[in-house]
Amino acid sequence: MGSLDPLPMQGPELGVHADDIETPEMEQESKQEVLENKDVIVQHVHIDGLGRTKEDCLTYEIAGVFRAKNLIDVMKRAHEARQKLLRLGIFRQVEVVIDTSQGVDALPNGLDVTFEVTELRRMTGSYNTMVGNNEGSMVLGLKLPNVFGRAEKLTFQFSYGTKETSYGLSFFKPQPGHFERNFAVNFYKVTGQFPWSSLRETDRGVSTEFSFPLWKTNHTLKWEGVWRELGCLARTASFAVREESGHSLKSSLSHAMVIDTRNSPILPRRGALLKINQELAGYTGGDASFLKEDFELQFNKRLFWDSVLSASLWGGCLLPIGDKPTCIADRFYLGGPTSVRGFSMYSIGPQSEGDYLGGEVYWAGAVHLYTPLPFRPGKGGFGDLFRTHFFLNAGNLCNLNYGDGPRAHLSKLAECIRWSYGAGIVLRLGNIARLELNYCIPMGVQSGDR
Repeated sequence: MGSLDPLPMQGPELGVHADDIETPEMEQESKQEVLENKDVIVQHVHIDGLGRTKEDCLTYEIAGVFRAKNLIDVMKRAHEARQKLLRLGIFRQVEVVIDTSQGVDALPNGLDVTFEVTELRRMTGSYNTMVGNNEGSMVLGLKLPNVFGRAEKLTFQFSYGTKETSYGLSFFKPQPGHFERNFAVNFYKVTGQFPWSSLRETDRGVSTEFSFPLWKTNHTLKWEGVWRELGCLARTASFAVREESGHSLKSSLSHAMVIDTRNSPILPRRGALLKINQELAGYTGGDASFLKEDFELQFNKRLFWDSVLSASLWGGCLLPIGDKPTCIADRFYLGGPTSVRGFSMYSIGPQSEGDYLGGEVYWAGAVHLYTPLPFRPGKGGFGDLFRTHFFLNAGNLCNLNYGDGPRAHLSKLAECIRWSYGAGIVLRLGNIARLELNYCIPMGVQSGDR
């Protein structure tokens, strides 16, 4: 973080003797007193170091500095403007310098604020390796920040793995002055392997997104057109999976709303989260027709002894439109460390010959208690990254006959509930991920569950 430089204290010494006082020193002393104890006016804001960046798109980010009324307010608003400039993703470094106004139009209480910026290079690249899902891959990335000078971004990523190859090209354009309001276009080819279903899926598609805030919520409107190719991952794949194999075209409109007041997305100590997603496929083309709804709700409350109680609830419903049944790639899956612990990944619900086919409706809930490690080893340092974890998970996944009515649906969702409980240790890896080591006791296990 760049520092906010204090007001310069150069020039005649402030603590002079009365016999040595002259007019310039009196003016300097009076000016310093005005700046520290009275209102000030920001007369000029400069941005030094611009190359290809257009000044008009930065005017919105620094406009708040002119509304400052005193020195503390100037420092606060200058820091906020600095954060907004860094958020654009076009500067490597932003420094702030606050000085008294100079020149013939300088006021006694006038200030000049200068932002000294260092732009990112026109092109940046990255190279890394990834290991996961029984596959290793090499990932090459190419990024062109600030393509046209107004915080646009063009990104290309190529992944070459031991089993599959994927790539994607995306263009991102924010609205000047409203970074949360942005537009994105994506072209991609992604291949995934799903061993719990003996399924291999290759998607080639294009999508457009428009994101915007509304009151305390964030919304995303999206259109996606994707050519999907489904195939069997093994010769032992069940006949139900083989029936799903082949090509399909999905064109869908979706909307997502998010309210997030949590202090951290990884191990929150307070706040709540609400996510609601809707997807409608078939009305803009393609051969997949369905209406899909799902939600996520989470509450976090800090208790005594630095412990945190967290409660979560998920649910979703997939409704086919027309006579054609839903596709295995569109259904919900349940089980594993992200939903019902103690069960294998996505290994709950309808299955055929050992291959899990997913369900059209599901719900899951969890209650967690996070506490510090016993005896608080490493308190105030590395030990604070670890938490003791007690949990209770439950959920169910099934298919519904939509002609039976709501009461029959609720009755079926309440049957054969899978649940588990246990304890473990959680390690927070920065603000991007968490690592859990748990001892789980699965309960309510049904025939075919893993």
